[in-house]
Amino acid sequence: LIVGCDPKADSTRLILHAKAQDTILSLAAAAGSVEDLEIEDVMKVGYRGIKCVESGGPEPGVGCAGRGVITSINFLEEEGAYDDIDYVSYDVLGDVVCGGFAMPIR
Repeated sequence: LIVGCDPKADSTRLILHAKAQDTILSLAAAAGSVEDLEIEDVMKVGYRGIKCVESGGPEPGVGCAGRGVITSINFLEEEGAYDDIDYVSYDVLGDVVCGGFAMPIR
């Protein structure tokens, strides 16, 4: 399972052979809340069966990207996305400007 935790939502593009994957936050905004989503809405299967999810986030300089990661990880846990998974890779942005961004993953 690869969880893209970058607001640009570009972590899974090559694995999915696609331009972009819909993010948990954008789908939740369209549906009304994250509780209205199903795991099938946000998880796509790519190359060699790798499951892919993008958390998404606010535009740069607007809001806290860490909140999006927290919301996404909580949703994935509640929906059982981590069940029967051997490895999980979190792709986080490298230019963290606040300490709160990586804390939910710890």
